[in-house]
Amino acid sequence: MPETSGFAGRTPETDVIDFRAAEQLLAARDPRGAVKLLDEVIASHPENTAARLLRARAFFAAAQLRPAELEFTIVLEREPDNAFAHFALARTYERAGRSDQAKRHFRLAAALDPQPEYLAAARFDS
Repeated sequence: MPETSGFAGRTPETDVIDFRAAEQLLAARDPRGAVKLLDEVIASHPENTAARLLRARAFFAAAQLRPAELEFTIVLEREPDNAFAHFALARTYERAGRSDQAKRHFRLAAALDPQPEYLAAARFDS
């Protein structure tokens, strides 16, 4: 009997191709298309932090703030020193009107990686 699940015919190569295609879709401003591809990659490889980070970015770009928050949180559970994930989670909180939570993660991002964008967002002077 043939396999009917979404995983039929999936190989590591298929997952890499889908990940790269999702990167291109996100760059081309099609975050929903990127999420769709990444859903299958993550279903096959739930431990893949890079795919989760890309899916979080796609959710954010699609204004799906709760799923973005959840994905960024999973990334940070696995990589607590990921400055970009802290910064992106902070932007997600900021967009959702949760400024206290945003400020904390902006400051963590800046402390981990003092690049100008992170430092400006951290507003250490306020």
